[in-house]
Amino acid sequence: MTAARTIVRLRRLVEEGLAGTFSSEASRIPSPLREAMEYSLMAGGKRVRPVLLLSAGLAVGAEEGDLLPFACAVEYIHTYSLIHDDLPAMDDDDFRRGKPTSHKVFGEGTAILAGDALLTDAFRVMAQSPLAQSDPGRAVRAIADLARAAGGGGMVGGQQMDLSAAPGSSKAAEVDEIELRKTAALLASCARTGAFLGGGTTAQVDALGEYGTRLGLLFQVTDDILDETGSFEEMGKGIAKDRARGKWTYPVAHGMPAAIERASELEQAALAAVSAFGAEADPLRELVGMVRNRRK
Repeated sequence: MTAARTIVRLRRLVEEGLAGTFSSEASRIPSPLREAMEYSLMAGGKRVRPVLLLSAGLAVGAEEGDLLPFACAVEYIHTYSLIHDDLPAMDDDDFRRGKPTSHKVFGEGTAILAGDALLTDAFRVMAQSPLAQSDPGRAVRAIADLARAAGGGGMVGGQQMDLSAAPGSSKAAEVDEIELRKTAALLASCARTGAFLGGGTTAQVDALGEYGTRLGLLFQVTDDILDETGSFEEMGKGIAKDRARGKWTYPVAHGMPAAIERASELEQAALAAVSAFGAEADPLRELVGMVRNRRK
């Protein structure tokens, strides 16, 4: 099977896993909270983070069944962050993945609670996984790593730095730090988590963590470029909003030519990080090309 087809298969596996993990608890969730959670969680998307976790695990010989609950949990965390990022108090976006954002459909209060519930349920999904029963030490390590990457020292901290920056006042180094925390921290954790859940060596875990960091930065720089050059039809959300708000994205801080050059550098760095792996890491290499060449 080609790497591209493997990515498609893993994405399908994630969709099935998300449907299963959500339906197992859905009857206990009151309406309209249940509908709001499902609306955002099952809205599609690239599923880069769970596919990355699965691909990293497969690169070290993991069993997919051990990894899938953790991959689904990562998408729960990511979805919660999108719901909250779209709120009027944050990025104030009306559309996500071509559909009205959660707060536009269900109201701000329910959207906030949907994000809260998804974040909390992510840890239930991991704690109830088969691997947590058979190897609790490994599961706890994964939970701790993902929590650190998603929390105040990682994704949430990066969002606060972004929120606190006065329009037009950010320095280039601050932009780099925000992007490292907001996006790259969680992707790096996905790669590391897949590796050590799959029994990878310390060297393999470190290499895949470095790969995840470079892939995460590439994802954000590409997103910044697309915000300047893309269209609503391609992106499924409003464009050029960051510049209009005076936010310093990578192209604003460094210039568009430098942003394009940086994307190329990050692409090569991500590929270099997995150069010691053989064909088992081809899905990871495929992900790099998908991120670098995406138009949405």
